[in-house]
Amino acid sequence: MKCVKERGVAHVVGLLAAELRETIARLDFDELLDRAHVVALPMRVRFRGIETREAVLIDGPAGWGEFAPFVEYSPEEAAWWLASALEAAYVGLPAPARDYVEINATVPAVPAEDVAGVLARFPGCRTVKVKVAEPGQTFAQDVARVAAVRALLPEAKIRIDGNRNLSVAAAQALIRAVAPLDYAEQPVAGVEELGQVRAWLGATGIAARVAADESIRRAEDPLAIAATGAVDAAVLKVAPLGGVRRLLALAERLPFEITVASALDTAVGMSAGLVAASHLPPVACGLGTGGLFVEDVARPRRLVGGRLSTAPVTPDPARVAGLAAPYARQNWWVEHLRQSYQALRLRLQA
Repeated sequence: MKCVKERGVAHVVGLLAAELRETIARLDFDELLDRAHVVALPMRVRFRGIETREAVLIDGPAGWGEFAPFVEYSPEEAAWWLASALEAAYVGLPAPARDYVEINATVPAVPAEDVAGVLARFPGCRTVKVKVAEPGQTFAQDVARVAAVRALLPEAKIRIDGNRNLSVAAAQALIRAVAPLDYAEQPVAGVEELGQVRAWLGATGIAARVAADESIRRAEDPLAIAATGAVDAAVLKVAPLGGVRRLLALAERLPFEITVASALDTAVGMSAGLVAASHLPPVACGLGTGGLFVEDVARPRRLVGGRLSTAPVTPDPARVAGLAAPYARQNWWVEHLRQSYQALRLRLQA
């Protein structure tokens, strides 16, 4: 394992487990392709601009893996998502450390009058994450959405997630309007801007923390933020960070409270997130997004008392076949898989 003070590609690749690095080095792409299934899952509501979630599922010798980078991601960035899929499919996930993980409810950028219907799918959840600042949404709509959550669940902790879409001034105005908050997740684009928001919160005394998501998972060095003092918490996602073991290695080195969250994973990817969360101190995790799908590739986990079981699930072959993506999209994903495979191997050689 590389020293935490080192920086650059060699440093972050060094956080990949040796067995996974060896697997990637010897894996033949044609073998990988033979094990791949491209699926398209319809969404109940638009989420992060997505109405159909596409993914490549890999039926590997050690289990099922999921490769589902968002379509705008380059092969170089998607390479980490492939590393995560290969860990699950060829190395196998670690055993869970706990039987259940507490999750937060997730409220997409829906009208305020639809919030009750969304929350009904999250029985027992005591923490709620609300999407804000999505394209086409207004300040008033965001405030009304948070207010609807608070009216329905007055004792709940509330988080907002801006996905980097706000300016510092706009983030300050929104936080002021909806506080108190557990935290504001990545309301602004960069680490410097996150630090400005955090400093403003400290000066004003407004009850809210700042959490980083994209400033960690989309950074060349995800540990660089540790020394900046810009945030109070970190939201870590298994797939974009290269797998469960690499996420846990990063979590050991980040001096923040960690929330494990979904990257809009199917049931396959969700298994990895639940395992990762079970190895960290208990925090309500963003791993309940399976309820946003009309249908998933496996039978949905049952939410009991705001918690999900960490027991593994296996995709149903009939569901996988029935959710097969259109032929043109399958071709697109095969090519993206090929390019990401090449990019991942180049990373290991750097």
